[in-house]
Amino acid sequence: MATDGPVVQVRGEAHQEVPPELARFAVTVTARDKDREATLARLAERAAAVRVLLDGAEPAVARRETGDLRVRPETRRSGERVVAWHGSVTTTVTVTDFTALGELMLRLADQDQVEVAGPWWELRPDSPAYRAARHAAISDALLRAREYAEALGARVTALIELADTGAMDRPMFARAAFEVGDGGGGGVPDLELDPQPQTVQAAVQARFTISEPVLG
Repeated sequence: MATDGPVVQVRGEAHQEVPPELARFAVTVTARDKDREATLARLAERAAAVRVLLDGAEPAVARRETGDLRVRPETRRSGERVVAWHGSVTTTVTVTDFTALGELMLRLADQDQVEVAGPWWELRPDSPAYRAARHAAISDALLRAREYAEALGARVTALIELADTGAMDRPMFARAAFEVGDGGGGGVPDLELDPQPQTVQAAVQARFTISEPVLG
């Protein structure tokens, strides 16, 4: 774009830390038996028990997705003789109420042959934090342009071009793995989890026209 008069080009950036809005964790149920039908029956029974616990945790549970079902034979090293069947099913759970998160994860981990892993802290895809970061990056670009113009004895007069050079968020997570439960039912201890702040970044390139510099 052709312009009259001097031009200043700057980069505006924003780096902000904001509280997470979502927590995700994975629940994996396993079963093993010499008989395939028995393995599948145990797997279905244990998965149903997990579903009951998740049903009781609503509305804290915003979403749950079953995405990994596996059933495989265990064979001897020599030959194809099946000695056992292994089954597993994993459900990813999204929670918005962090006050109930620790207790829910421990209750799930207390079930027989269940492993819980997570949580992973995140922002919502449409979180206002992204918009705020972009606005802050634009404000930073304008501030820099004005500082350069003032150093030349000039002032910013118009915006020529504004380009988003990429916004990036860095999801932070705190992983706590709970091994296979024994189903002992001895009571669930208290567990407090500290949500980790999420770093949101935004950057823009901007070009402004400025008045004639005073160089004398």
